[in-house]
Amino acid sequence: MFKSIKVRVSQGSQYIPDPRQANPVGFRGKPIIGETACESGCQACVSVCSTQAITLAPASAEAVHIDLGRCVLCGDCGPVCPPGKLSFNNDFKLATTDRSGLMLSAARPAPDPVKVNAALRARFGRSLKLRSVSAGGCNGCELEVNALSNVNFDIGRYGIDIVASPRHADGLVLTGPITRNMALALQRCWDAMPEPKLVIAVGACAISGSPFEGSSAIERSFLERFKPTLYVPGCPSHPLTFVCGVLDLLGISS
Repeated sequence: MFKSIKVRVSQGSQYIPDPRQANPVGFRGKPIIGETACESGCQACVSVCSTQAITLAPASAEAVHIDLGRCVLCGDCGPVCPPGKLSFNNDFKLATTDRSGLMLSAARPAPDPVKVNAALRARFGRSLKLRSVSAGGCNGCELEVNALSNVNFDIGRYGIDIVASPRHADGLVLTGPITRNMALALQRCWDAMPEPKLVIAVGACAISGSPFEGSSAIERSFLERFKPTLYVPGCPSHPLTFVCGVLDLLGISS
């Protein structure tokens, strides 16, 4: 017992009182695109990006564009950029309600803010039940979704819970690129959920298929039929990104 108390004291308080004010030291979060001009003809960042998240527009003053929906936050682009134009900070507020809102440039340095959905706020503002489906994920984002209910993030304090049955769920938390083997199971889970319902796409795989985009092993027509209400980027997505995104969507203050 005394050993347990000693460990507890050494750990201190792990509870995060206000997720929006958290400071995850060491977390590689939002990409920073500096205003330094790119070297003529340089393609280093594009060449090193394995998910094609970076595009260049040489004739534009805003040459570098990063798609957070494809970016896996690996950080490989920073060291190879000769003028040091690319870097990362620990900003975790990356969620947005529009896919296009994940496109970053020097003039658009952050994702578009999450738009409060008045209808969802009125319906689910005090009780939102979510069913998590891993549609071929690597278990990275799935682990972070599981962490939402631990003592650190405690999403249940806002009336938001992960439930075991789709029949009890108001929303679908989608992780993974949606493999062909999971496409039917995903659809059946969605069909079993009562109306009204929403989709939350978590992680680069769910948002764009990255880094498996274009593979014959994935089947993403589900997202063509059912547009996500919230996009939570990352690889894996940080629990704080998810928590703050959902709170902003429902207009819930911490």
